[in-house]
Amino acid sequence: MGGDYQIVFIFILFIGLLGVGMSVPFAILLPGVLYLYLQGGVGALHGLGLASWGSMDSYTLTAIPLFVLMAEMLQTSGLGRRVYGGLSCLVRRVPGGLLQTNIAGCAMFAAMSGSSIATAASIGQVALPQLRSRNYDPRMASGTLAAGGTLGVLLPPSIAMIVYATFTETSVVKLFIAGVAPGLLLTLMFMVYIAIAALMRPEIAPPDRGELTLHMAMRAVGDILPFMALIVAVLGAIYAGIATPTEAAAAGCIFAVVLARLFGKLTWRDFVGCLKRSTLVVSNILFITYAAFIFAYAMSFAGVGEEITKFIIGLNLSKLEFFIALLVLFTALGAVVESLGMVVITVPLLYPMLASYGIDPVWFGIIVVLFIEMGQITPPIGINLFVIQSISRGKLSDVVLGTVPFHLLMFLLLLLLVIWPELALWLPGQITGK
Repeated sequence: MGGDYQIVFIFILFIGLLGVGMSVPFAILLPGVLYLYLQGGVGALHGLGLASWGSMDSYTLTAIPLFVLMAEMLQTSGLGRRVYGGLSCLVRRVPGGLLQTNIAGCAMFAAMSGSSIATAASIGQVALPQLRSRNYDPRMASGTLAAGGTLGVLLPPSIAMIVYATFTETSVVKLFIAGVAPGLLLTLMFMVYIAIAALMRPEIAPPDRGELTLHMAMRAVGDILPFMALIVAVLGAIYAGIATPTEAAAAGCIFAVVLARLFGKLTWRDFVGCLKRSTLVVSNILFITYAAFIFAYAMSFAGVGEEITKFIIGLNLSKLEFFIALLVLFTALGAVVESLGMVVITVPLLYPMLASYGIDPVWFGIIVVLFIEMGQITPPIGINLFVIQSISRGKLSDVVLGTVPFHLLMFLLLLLLVIWPELALWLPGQITGK
């Protein structure tokens, strides 16, 4: 079998394994090892040990389990419910009511969890019973939670950004900073849309006519303040250069334990449960990363990356045409591959092309993360759709249709980033002095 036919066979095998339901890490790992064997025989497999060590011997990756553990403790202790309750009190007179709370709550929890799934599940479990009891439109309610959960990928600390930085050797701090302005802008766009929709169709969000006293407002602020203090402390330490993301995450875990004991209900049994659940989540993330490194090693051994780069450059695509090709690629992948899978499959192949198009790797990282956000709510396997549907026990079609307007807003933000790259690059340049 010739080299060209081998690579076609490997990619067909990869898609086929995904299609029959094999988990992403195995669907990546098995074709990668097989391709390595086809290219170099048993001798080529001797490099797997070194590739395995190199893939996991990464200081950058150590931040992932710490951020996951911190989010688990905050949710298990009940602090997530307190924050949601405080936000719902403060925005009760804003058009959209609890729908606005969904977006604001997702944005705040995203700033701690770094995970889209964790954000959607955590806020969804708290919000959906209240939304149902107050007769909110189920389609709009589900849509705000599924789309709001995607903010966990764009707002720092983002696990997807950490994985991207690992593959490209890009500064995690710069990526985190670059995600702030687009993340906040997308949050604002979501909230403005909800307000307009609620004003035009009041039945989707019945107004809360209860009185908001000064005492209630102060109590709501008190519920939110500890959570905000933790966010500011962790991210502030990173942006100020006081601590690396890993060091800040470690300190954040300690502070999260303190907050969970003082303001929540974290028992020793709960803490052990957090450790177990965090281990499962992190194991899945790192297994995907490991499998992708092996696949990338096989592609590098065969020179596939260089051949693809030469082929695309040979097409003489303009930068706009290159972006359109990326849009088609990521939209298609978003329908069949989950978020980290999209990063580990595409980035090693696309990253070498950036220099030829004069694309900043930090800006490209934000573009990739935004594509991942869109993939989280793209049928048929947009993971946030199923998370919210499983919690609400409603129709999947309601969740899908509820996310359509938010999908369009993500496209709008993507267009703004392409037209105005400084939207992502200005803040990192100001802080790092470049």
